[in-house]
Order: sequence, then structure tokens, then C-alpha cells
Amino acid sequence: MSMVQKLWDVTTGVPVIGNTVGKRVFAIGFAQKAPYFATIHPRFTVVEANHVELVIPKRRSVQNHIGTVHAIALCNGLEAAMGALAEVTIPADKRWIPKGMEVSYTAKATSDITCIAETDQEQWDTAEGDLPVRVRGVRDDGTVVIEGEIRLWVTPKG
Repeated sequence: MSMVQKLWDVTTGVPVIGNTVGKRVFAIGFAQKAPYFATIHPRFTVVEANHVELVIPKRRSVQNHIGTVHAIALCNGLEAAMGALAEVTIPADKRWIPKGMEVSYTAKATSDITCIAETDQEQWDTAEGDLPVRVRGVRDDGTVVIEGEIRLWVTPKG
């Protein structure tokens, strides 16, 4: 089990601190490993193999000049979701690194944005070389504001 999965299980599974507080603690711990992710104040809501969701709260620090969530903040959210997904999904004998990102901005990001990263288990079972991760960001009203793919480079550990 990956350190990210252990952190999620521990922080969200302790009834004393509560699920909401546990998710906040998880986000802080996750951002310690990759401090730049703290700039978007992610709130992870789902962390499981092949599927991760987090919310970027619409706040002044992530807005652009027209008052919507900035495109780069959206990309950071997608990359954070993808990173958590990769960590909890990849087989123990493999490693990964991001290779590229291709996204399309499809609507204005006028609310909190839920960033979603998804893969299929079959991709990981035979993973070596390029592995595409599907990503998208969704407004509160269900409108997709950004969608695309983050390509990982997966190799054996060694």
C-alpha cells in the first residue's frame, strides 16, 4: 500500500477527528510532499485506485483578472488529482513521472471546481512507457470547464 493511500486511510478513517477534518489533514500532508499544490488549497473528496477527486475552492488567490479560477490553478488541480491517483494505483514494482499534459478549456470556471482523474485498472496491469490519465474539471452546476489527458511515463523500479 502506498504512503498516499495510508495517509488517506488514517486521516479519513479516525472517527475522533471526523471525516472533514481528516480530509483537510490529508490535503496538508499531501502538499508537504509537493508544496506547490498548497497554492490551490485542494480539498480531496475521493482517493481510490483509478479514481481521485478534489475540489479547488474559488477564492481570490486562484482567480484571474476576470474573476474566474485561473487556467494554471485548474491545471495544478488536475495534476494533484493525477498524482494522488498514480500513487494509490501504480503496482509496487513500478514508478511514474509526468511526461506531458494536454487540456482544453471548455467553459468559464465561475465556481468551486471539482478536479477528477481517472484510469482503468487494465492500463496499470500492463503499464510500461506511456500511460494516459483522463482528467477534467467540473463547475458546481455540472459544466465541464477543462478536460484533457496527463501522460505518465511508467517504468520498472530498479
